Amino acid sequence: MVIYLKSTVVDPPVTLFMGEDKFENEDLIKWGWPEDVWFHVDKLSSAHVYLRLRPGETIESIPNSIIEDACQLVKDNSITGRKQASVDVVYTMWNNLKKTASMEVGQIGFFREKDVKLVKNVAKKPEVVKRLDKTRDVQKIDLQALREGRDATERAELKEKERKKREEEKASQKKREQDAELRSYTSLMKDENMKTNRDNSGSDSDDFIHPHRIIYILNEFNGLSAFLYIRIYYFYTSCFDDT
Repeated sequence: MVIYLKSTVVDPPVTLFMGEDKFENEDLIKWGWPEDVWFHVDKLSSAHVYLRLRPGETIESIPNSIIEDACQLVKDNSITGRKQASVDVVYTMWNNLKKTASMEVGQIGFFREKDVKLVKNVAKKPEVVKRLDKTRDVQKIDLQALREGRDATERAELKEKERKKREEEKASQKKREQDAELRSYTSLMKDENMKTNRDNSGSDSDDFIHPHRIIYILNEFNGLSAFLYIRIYYFYTSCFDDT
């Protein structure tokens, strides 16, 4: 079972959650999300409280009021910590949690100690605990299914993003090719490029392709094919003379 509690100290409210017992904590560790932030009383047994960050949020951007709510929860749900005047609380991202086969149920370590943040001297605030307890909601959750669903959604979004990128690259390449063809047509239609050997020898204008003929060619052929057709025509007429 997973216990959900709503923190209303920010707008919109955020949800904090924790396992009902140490065995549920194991599942939360195993099937956590990369967006999850984990809270725990330092050096004492306590609940494992999680905050799931929204898109665009980071551990650095968590409001102090939310951190305080999470700290109050772990202190109040620590048998030893609840009796002490104050405790220290640690928190870090879920992907920094290290679980090995030799560890006891509920026990956890860290991959990178430098990524663990510390809140010192957390004293009990009954009003905070009371406010959070009023929102308490216990649910039977398939944590594995939730994580797999999250991963499937992420893969689908990434696949769609890559598809759009390929389409944009394809459209960009097509635009570059069209621009290159247009420059070739423009160069071809310049007066100096329209002249042939016959023209230089005084031949009449029959050696040019009439504008109407050019339009017909462009309509009948696509892109480079039309360009090659016109180039071949001018090459042919420049090489042969009727005289």
